[in-house]
Amino acid sequence: MTTPLSESTIEIVSATVPALEAHGEAIVARMYERLLADPAIRAFFNMSHQSGSSPQHKALTGAILGYARHIREPQVLAATIERIAHKHVALQIAPEHYDAVANALLAAISDVLGEAATQEVLTAWGEAYWFLANVLIGREKDLYTAQAEAPGGWSGWRDFVVAEKIAETSEISSFILRPADDAPVLRHKPGQYLTLLIDTGAGEPLRRTYSVSSAPNGRDYRITVKREAAGKASGWLHDVAREGTILRVAAPTGDFFLDPAGKSEIVLLSGGVGQTPMLSILEAQSGGRLPVTYIHAARSPMHHAMKDTPRNLATRTAVFYEETEATGDADVLEGRVNTQWLAANTSPERADYYVCGPVGFMKATIEGLREIGVSDDRLHYEFFGPASEAL
Repeated sequence: MTTPLSESTIEIVSATVPALEAHGEAIVARMYERLLADPAIRAFFNMSHQSGSSPQHKALTGAILGYARHIREPQVLAATIERIAHKHVALQIAPEHYDAVANALLAAISDVLGEAATQEVLTAWGEAYWFLANVLIGREKDLYTAQAEAPGGWSGWRDFVVAEKIAETSEISSFILRPADDAPVLRHKPGQYLTLLIDTGAGEPLRRTYSVSSAPNGRDYRITVKREAAGKASGWLHDVAREGTILRVAAPTGDFFLDPAGKSEIVLLSGGVGQTPMLSILEAQSGGRLPVTYIHAARSPMHHAMKDTPRNLATRTAVFYEETEATGDADVLEGRVNTQWLAANTSPERADYYVCGPVGFMKATIEGLREIGVSDDRLHYEFFGPASEAL
């Protein structure tokens, strides 16, 4: 059991909030400089997210500041802690890695705050850090154990074969992944993701997470990947991976998934390749008791992958295309998903809403849903990449 924080530590950490508000981004930038200097730690990071204005840096700055602000009431951060624990498990973070983060954080505070970072301040932040770290380590241990002990589960990395590669659009492809040992696989919760360890032959292996886009079946997983302009991993998957390619895969995880218990209706809202976890949810719910409305936003039909699947499985569908297209389909609309349409065509007083896509799409959509009376306990969302803004 984690030892509670001392009152003196709580007071000191609370007193550092103004300094973090003023210098938090500089502290995080310096912290990353130290972390990324260690090859063993650098291997866990997507280096394309490490620019000076990185959303990942902003997300960590917000997390540190949020922890300091809520140091007396850490239960407020329960959902954030759960999300972080799942991300750490996806990347195969181990307890020993927390030492490197502690050293980098405290050194960064000292570097940036200078004389204001007294030994008293550093000692308090060290205690606060390890309090939170031990909470995460305990939760991650539980998640690792659950993965290993579940039917079809495993620990660490497992070899999978690309059994099929399917071109969905000019920039999106699906990959059917089957275990090389032909043994069963863990049945993921619809909405969860896999982590791939990809050796491109150029530098350190890449760790990337991709949502499972198929319903759980105990045999294989499908991921659906968009080629990103500067994406090393997505480019390799599109250009190099083929049927028969071996990929190393960590067991599915993630706190974004559909639990149908206690729900009367669900609305799935996706933008772009944010449709991937929604397709898993939709396939899993096919023929179930819950009515499912599926709403998707894309640039045009050319950029819309697997468009027939929702029409075949959902109770009701709507597609918004930003670029005008005369498709002749009754469920196709021009423009962007808007609050007025959602208020008139969904059930904000009773439905649960699941949202996934680019940050701009999610921010606008979730703000709109709140405006029309959807309570936060019925709003569920998943970020692709680092969460740069709190929703």
